[in-house]
Amino acid sequence: MAEALADIARVDGLGMVTIRAGLDRTGNTIAEAAGLAIPGQTRIVTDGSRSLGWMSPDELLLILPAAELDDAITTLTDALASEHALVADVSDARAVFDVTGPHAGDVIGKLMPVDLDDLPSDGLRRSRAAQTAAALWRIPGGFRLIGFRSTADYLRLVLENAAIPGSGLAPR
Repeated sequence: MAEALADIARVDGLGMVTIRAGLDRTGNTIAEAAGLAIPGQTRIVTDGSRSLGWMSPDELLLILPAAELDDAITTLTDALASEHALVADVSDARAVFDVTGPHAGDVIGKLMPVDLDDLPSDGLRRSRAAQTAAALWRIPGGFRLIGFRSTADYLRLVLENAAIPGSGLAPR
C-alpha cells in the first residue's frame, strides 16, 4: 500500500500570545520582554522553543511552551504598561498542525494559494487552507500550520485528504 504524502500531526502544549502595538515605538521593548528579535514583515524568528511571528504592521504572535505562557504574559504586560498595547492569550482559540515528510509541500500546495518555492526559511504567510484562515511557516522536514480551533476538525480533515497516498502533484 502506498504511503501518505505527508504526516499530519496535531501539536498540543503550545501557548500563543497576540501582541498588538505600534511596533515602531515598542519593538525594542517587546523584543526584550519576549526574548526574541522583532521579525521583519512576513517573517518569523525562532530560538529554541519560542517563535515570534509578524502577523500585521501592528501585530505579532508569540508562540512558546504552554508552561511559559503565564510568565510571558506578565512580562509583556508589565513591559508595555505605559504604551497603547494589547497582550492577549489566544492559545485556546488556535489549532496547530505539523505537516512533515518528503511531499509536505504537495499537501500544502493543494490547499493554500502560497508559492512555497518563494517562501524563505524564515517566511510566514497568512492565507487560507481550503476554506479556513491559516498561517504557515517552515519547520524542519515540512511546515507548521496554525488555524482557528473552531475549524480544527475541518482543517485536520482537509490536510489528511490532501495527503492521501498516490495523490501527489508531481507527474507519475
